[in-house]
Amino acid sequence: MKLSNFGFTLPEELLAEYPAPNRDESRLMVLNRKTKTIEHKMFKDIIDYFEEDDVLITNNTKVFPARLFGNKEKTGARIEVFLLRELNSETRLWDVLVDPARKIRIGNKLYFGEDETLVAEVIDNTTSRGRTLRFLFDGSYEEFRNKLTELGETPLPKYIKREVEPEDAERYQTIFAKNEGAVAAPTAGLHFSKHLLKRLEIKGVNIAEVTLHVGLGTFSSVEVEDLSKHKMDSEEMEIKPEAVDVINTGIQRKKRICAVGTTAMRALESSVSTNHSLNAYKGWTNKFIFPPYDFSIANAMITNFHTPKSTLLMMVSAFAGHDFIKEAYAEAIKEKYKFYTYGDAMLII
Repeated sequence: MKLSNFGFTLPEELLAEYPAPNRDESRLMVLNRKTKTIEHKMFKDIIDYFEEDDVLITNNTKVFPARLFGNKEKTGARIEVFLLRELNSETRLWDVLVDPARKIRIGNKLYFGEDETLVAEVIDNTTSRGRTLRFLFDGSYEEFRNKLTELGETPLPKYIKREVEPEDAERYQTIFAKNEGAVAAPTAGLHFSKHLLKRLEIKGVNIAEVTLHVGLGTFSSVEVEDLSKHKMDSEEMEIKPEAVDVINTGIQRKKRICAVGTTAMRALESSVSTNHSLNAYKGWTNKFIFPPYDFSIANAMITNFHTPKSTLLMMVSAFAGHDFIKEAYAEAIKEKYKFYTYGDAMLII
């Protein structure tokens, strides 16, 4: 498989600027891999595809307000700082992206907030846009983190051209979110409402949670035609023993094991034993899944509609079959499904 196999023309008006009015009322395309059929549903109809003791695996990562705006010392130029990951909590070192990057050099200071109580010094260049910042703040670590939250805004993807609105703080977060650390939402989970989750639980569907802190590497463009040469950025993850028990029991009972999103799927495939069961794991993963690939844990997945040549589209193609996904995407464009973060959903069974 080559990069060019994953190109298609996506009309700009199909990129979702806003989510559906209600979480579980986005549209749902259902792909059946066995019969090669495509159905058109609403997301809340997903309950019809699950039975007692089936397993849904969700990603409980929580997005933090990772986008800050500061001013450069002396010139006062407005600089966007996108927090990627904390390197050292004691010295308050962070990996970040800056924009415009050409203005930001080692030794520069950036000032945040009207009172400028938060200052950052650039101490290293990591990539063309990447920098390491040391934050200077007169207060405890907890006060420092509160300050970042206060000054930061919801890190909506760049394709959304509008300003961030107050409801984005809630809608760009899944109802499963509890472990803070992601700079982007695991978008397949955004379609679940509390009401739908309760209905699934009443039906006897088991929910197992994993954590994979989504980094920008998930969305980094692939620059090489030969996919085996692409390197994914590492992302932090954890699968706890109690989730392993639920999932492995479902596998033994030959139940539907459904990964909610490409991030949950990547976490699962990063910790597989030789006998195709799941192991507990805490650490990092840079697993890149593209066709052909044999999946070991999940036999179903929920996902959004992804952009051309993205690693997310490659994983979905590996799971559903490349030709079937091409057919489904052509149908989605014809039927005007919404794509990407706030877009519609797909269930692959």
